[in-house]
Amino acid sequence: MKKRAFMTTFEPINNGFNSVFKVNHLSVGLVVPIENYGHSTVPTMQLHLERVKLIDRLGFKALWLRDVPLHVPTFGDAGQTYDPFTYLGYLAGSTSKIALGTASIALPLHHPLHVAKSAATIDQLSNGRLILGVASGDRPQEYPGMGIDFENRGDNFRAAFEYIRSAQENFPTFSNHFGTLNGQSDILPKPKGTKIPMLLTGYSRQSLEWNAENSDGWMNYPSNFQQQAYTIAEWRDIISKTQKFNKPFMQPLYVVLNKDDNFKPQMIQLGFKIGMNYLIEYLNQIREIGVNHVAINLRFNSRDMETTLNQLAEKLLPHFHKT
Repeated sequence: MKKRAFMTTFEPINNGFNSVFKVNHLSVGLVVPIENYGHSTVPTMQLHLERVKLIDRLGFKALWLRDVPLHVPTFGDAGQTYDPFTYLGYLAGSTSKIALGTASIALPLHHPLHVAKSAATIDQLSNGRLILGVASGDRPQEYPGMGIDFENRGDNFRAAFEYIRSAQENFPTFSNHFGTLNGQSDILPKPKGTKIPMLLTGYSRQSLEWNAENSDGWMNYPSNFQQQAYTIAEWRDIISKTQKFNKPFMQPLYVVLNKDDNFKPQMIQLGFKIGMNYLIEYLNQIREIGVNHVAINLRFNSRDMETTLNQLAEKLLPHFHKT
């Protein structure tokens, strides 16, 4: 009986988290920028706000944007190019329902007091729609620009995570190498909900046990069904033994949507060239192994973007967003 109760409950945290994550359900979000820039590392950001407003109206559950302090062409793309917290503040005032997610803030590259204050500000301005994905950061070229040791990013990630958690308390008392909170001052505002939901990205150089105990959920990369099912089951087994609530699992997915709904999947890095019917089938399969949310990235999608978004909303979302 206790195991059944555990398996059917995620901790209620804020409006965004509660809307996106439901046990035994899968929801769908999109990675910003919503444009094709497969032949460049830098997006144009044209029509970025119009498309964000569109996916809010169409009923996608979340948008996700990245933390890329420095553009490193040899490593990958520049994400949405805008500072994540500044941009989230702009999007908070331009949307009404969609959850606002980071995937993810590289904690060692920021002072945790600033992250805590920025995150709580976005959460308040959006009426509790922030989901804070956090990571240790994996671009060694960015660290010299901050004067930070890349090799210590695991320890710095953990220290920053703990600082942010403490900062959400009233007049917190806390100390580590980032600084001391002595209980004589407070960090405002506080989150809209019970706390800022913080999802670990990958392993962030932490153990699975630390992840299960401290995170509010897990963002990890796609892998084959057998490996993904094993990984999720192992993590949730640890959670069931130590935590009061179950915790959600989400993954990104690159999608190149073919106009033929019956186009069979062709693998690309972290995703597929795929027809709608096979995409629906794939999402149903990963829902069965415990994936609760998929963040679709349309960077390489070659079809008209507005047509693609409307077709996803019309044909795919009804299979997953029933409540």
